[in-house]
Amino acid sequence: MKQSLQNVSLGIQHVLAMYAGAVVVPLIVGSAIGLSGAQLTYLVAIDIFMCGIATFLQVWKNRFFGLGLPVVLGCTFTAVGPMIAIGNEYGVSSIYGAILVSGLIVILISSVFGKLVKFFPPVVTGSVVTIIGITLIPVAMNNMAGGQGSPTFGSKENLILAFGVLFLIILLNRFFTGFIRAISILIGIIAGTVVAGFMGMVDLQAVNDASWFNIGKPFYFGTPTFELAPIITMTIVAVVSMVESTGVYFALSDICNKKLDDKDLARGYRAEGLAYMLGAIFNAFPYTTFSQNVGLIQMSGIKTNRVIYITAIMLIGLGLVPKIAALATVIPSSVLGGAMVAMFGMVVAYGIKMLGQVEFASQENLLIVACSVGLGLGVTVVPEIFAGLPESVKILTNSGIVAGSITAIVLNIVFNVIPSGKKAGSNRDAVVQGQAS
Repeated sequence: MKQSLQNVSLGIQHVLAMYAGAVVVPLIVGSAIGLSGAQLTYLVAIDIFMCGIATFLQVWKNRFFGLGLPVVLGCTFTAVGPMIAIGNEYGVSSIYGAILVSGLIVILISSVFGKLVKFFPPVVTGSVVTIIGITLIPVAMNNMAGGQGSPTFGSKENLILAFGVLFLIILLNRFFTGFIRAISILIGIIAGTVVAGFMGMVDLQAVNDASWFNIGKPFYFGTPTFELAPIITMTIVAVVSMVESTGVYFALSDICNKKLDDKDLARGYRAEGLAYMLGAIFNAFPYTTFSQNVGLIQMSGIKTNRVIYITAIMLIGLGLVPKIAALATVIPSSVLGGAMVAMFGMVVAYGIKMLGQVEFASQENLLIVACSVGLGLGVTVVPEIFAGLPESVKILTNSGIVAGSITAIVLNIVFNVIPSGKKAGSNRDAVVQGQAS
């Protein structure tokens, strides 16, 4: 009985450690692409539900998929910017068509991905993640002011709430460690929403309207559509996520003292690809390993899969109760914006950290970062620059993320892969070693 209670308490900790990320992503994406309150409630609920399913798929090791280590999966922040851009330009259905195809591609390349890693060393992945983070910052700033189109945009109430949430998150990270620091974003959002409630800025009607029980519906937002540019974008996101996951896999293997071979890695990639496809079918998100939960495993010293199975069951249960999901939708945009600055800034910082593994004594690596980040940011800020190009070419230039990512991949091949097979091999080692650290 005592052991069971301990496992449940540890499962709750894992849920809390990843809950902010699991909830904030659908709120950001849904708000940015103009979903209604009811649609937003569905998106949050199905996301939490699918986090549990995706986690179960990864922990359950079998012949086809599953790493078999205590890893928790959640929606990847890397996909937020691309999904918003795709949704606004091509429509919601195109988001899920792109996720569906990218998930299938992950499954197809899972067995040979180790051989492709040389094309995605830290100079490429770091540049891509940095570009994605930079493109997200304007979304955060608009939300801090109250959200685009809001009649109170830029009001002092919105700014006080936004900067108050950001300041609280900073204080929690300055004066606390461990679990409190891990859920600082969640605490900041809850505190900001409570204060906003006293200011009369919280409307609980969405909670009253939501049902107590509901299960996800396949293709809730309509039949997926397939456009080449969104598919390329989400495939790049998926590959970057695979590279990041590789590091988490090896970190977990060290913590759990279980060696991983090529077949284990392939099963882990397939589990993520399957989670992508299921996310697309139920109109949720791409899923990847959550490193904060790995840190929690290291802190607690509890390395059993049983705790993660309990976590998965809790997430599935929470996802079946729309009223809980609806609570997340009442968070004011300004509160969310304050948290977004910290989260999206961390995406940029993480990209810079990945670039810290790069040998910048090499002029070639400097040029790769300079051109890819410069072009990615430039296209984001001035999207009309390529308006006169043929449609077939604009597929690769309409999105700053696609333009910057492809630039980084091509330049890495030109400078680091073609000249020397030995050099390419060292790049591959740098990916695994750097990500695992």
